[in-house]
Amino acid sequence: MLKKLFQSFRTPVRRTQHIRSTPEVLNSGQHSLQKTQFSRYAVNIVERLQGAGYQAYLVGGCVRDMLLGITPKDFDVATSATPEQVRAEFRNARIIGRRFKLVHIHFGREIIEVATFRANHPQNEDDEDSNQSSRNESGRILRDNVYGTLEEDAQRRDFTINALYYDPVSERILDYANGVHDIRNHLIRLIGDPKQRYQEDPVRMLRAVRFAAKLNFGIEKHTVQPIRELAPMLREIPSARLFEEVLKLFLSGHGAITFEMLVDLQLFAPLFPASADALEHNPEYTHTLISEALTNTDLRIKQNKPVTPAFLFAALLWPALPARVLRLQERGMPPIPAMQEGAHELIAEQCQRIAIPKRFTMPIREIWDMQERLPRRSGKRADLLLDNPRFRAGYDFLLLRESAGEETDGLGEWWTDYQDANESERRDMIRDLSGKDEGGSGAPRKRRRSGGSKRKRAGAPSASTGE
Repeated sequence: MLKKLFQSFRTPVRRTQHIRSTPEVLNSGQHSLQKTQFSRYAVNIVERLQGAGYQAYLVGGCVRDMLLGITPKDFDVATSATPEQVRAEFRNARIIGRRFKLVHIHFGREIIEVATFRANHPQNEDDEDSNQSSRNESGRILRDNVYGTLEEDAQRRDFTINALYYDPVSERILDYANGVHDIRNHLIRLIGDPKQRYQEDPVRMLRAVRFAAKLNFGIEKHTVQPIRELAPMLREIPSARLFEEVLKLFLSGHGAITFEMLVDLQLFAPLFPASADALEHNPEYTHTLISEALTNTDLRIKQNKPVTPAFLFAALLWPALPARVLRLQERGMPPIPAMQEGAHELIAEQCQRIAIPKRFTMPIREIWDMQERLPRRSGKRADLLLDNPRFRAGYDFLLLRESAGEETDGLGEWWTDYQDANESERRDMIRDLSGKDEGGSGAPRKRRRSGGSKRKRAGAPSASTGE
């Protein structure tokens, strides 16, 4: 059964007004931040923009994380200067984006993102300039380049904890939305009407989950209430954008609890429809395998070990694959071609929702293909598999399947022993396999017909390329 989330949704002690025209100002003696804690490049940008007559602040996640004692991954600047004005001040600046125009200022390998203060979109569609702002029929913002004041910028930010502006020159924090209060109370709260804010950008639902998981915060009740109803709106989000968001969700070091929250809030199905169907029809196995994969990924991230999105996506999608493979085998397709064809169909469908790049889809298919080949160890096959560059990923994936409860007739233990054995011991292990049916411990397959002739496999897809 799916585990229930213990502390995701909390009721606030009091309902406060979050939109202000004037901020609460915290002077240097009222907070713990010092400008030396921040990127010197980001501080330099703020100082130069202020020196040129513009307003400029460090903003959002870097301020929030510093208040929580977390080292920020990046540093963002918000300013009254337009992107063109920012670029004129910095030779190493580059304007990016159409939907949301930004400036990236490069300092070697470090990039500081600079955004111009934004304002809310006009309520009357006739007042909208399509070059600056536009929405679709459901209210989702398609273009967001309406520039405004600092006060307007604070009002249109998503969560209160991200509407904090730090001035490294005066060392003051400007808080327009009671963000410091919510940080102290470990609470995720949207600014404005939650339903409208989610309709403007459904990805905010994923961001609420990501921040709650990352920061171990609860989600305020009004913020969480519309999510299940509006979750299908994620299907409208471009698949390339969802790929980036999914990486943030599952490669933050908190993937296991993120998965629980996505399932609980019905956000998992719009992202992974086939896997959500497997979760409904085979809940214990599907939940265990995905949770184990994410728990292992979280541990590797905490240990500063490398992780690959290919292995993660392979685990997220695998529970949906066996049923497809069996259907193809029932139509008369041999096991390995059935595995390859099922994998091709599943990945193609998934890429309609999340645009997984080919540099990851190829390894996914090779990891899955290895599950069909690992049981076939006779002769020189075991040594050839051991030399395969995808062997380690395939072997780790086999152990993952076993930890989720799949019966493989000790296949994982056999491969563990084989890797540690010397040459003589390996030959003995191969001889011991004679007389055993090697076809019963890989991915699900159709039963062999007794007395039937061998099927011709000419023209079968190449296992090494997955094509």
